[in-house]
Amino acid sequence: MAPLLDSLPLLLLVAGIGLAIAEALIPGAHFIVLGVALALAGVVGILLGPLASPLVLAALVLGFGAASLYAYRELDLYGGKGVARTRDSDSLKGQTGRVTERVTPEDGQIKLHEGGFNPYYAARSVRDEIPEGTEVMVVDPGGGNVVTVEALEAIEDPIDRELAKDQHEETTSDPEATRDPEFEEEI
Repeated sequence: MAPLLDSLPLLLLVAGIGLAIAEALIPGAHFIVLGVALALAGVVGILLGPLASPLVLAALVLGFGAASLYAYRELDLYGGKGVARTRDSDSLKGQTGRVTERVTPEDGQIKLHEGGFNPYYAARSVRDEIPEGTEVMVVDPGGGNVVTVEALEAIEDPIDRELAKDQHEETTSDPEATRDPEFEEEI
């Protein structure tokens, strides 16, 4: 029975490493929490030597498991809060990205900045051709398979229009605002 107890910390370490490798092969399966707990308990058990009874090892697994679960949730290793959630195609509207293949009204491809697991989408332009590398915004998600995009530089929102209108009104209504005092001093 003694040889089995001596090898228990080593068994925990090997099992923990095996689960960590399984997590690398199957991301998102949450094997990493148990793998880290078992591996750390195994390492501490090896360091403790004969003091590592099965009860101590069980307590270590529970303690390291709770700590690794907390760290796993807080660090959010898989890409940000809520990114792993399934979203509908309407959530694509307003997303920005970059053209990866020239986009025309009939053909093209974009990569959304926050596009999820596969950020590449077939795209169509509203009017003209959009060259590769141009920043775009989704204006119509179109069911999610093929999105309609517009170049960001071509999109003018209501705030931009109001600012331009106010600037135009200021320059046309106040001739003093358009005069250059330095120019007048020279005359």
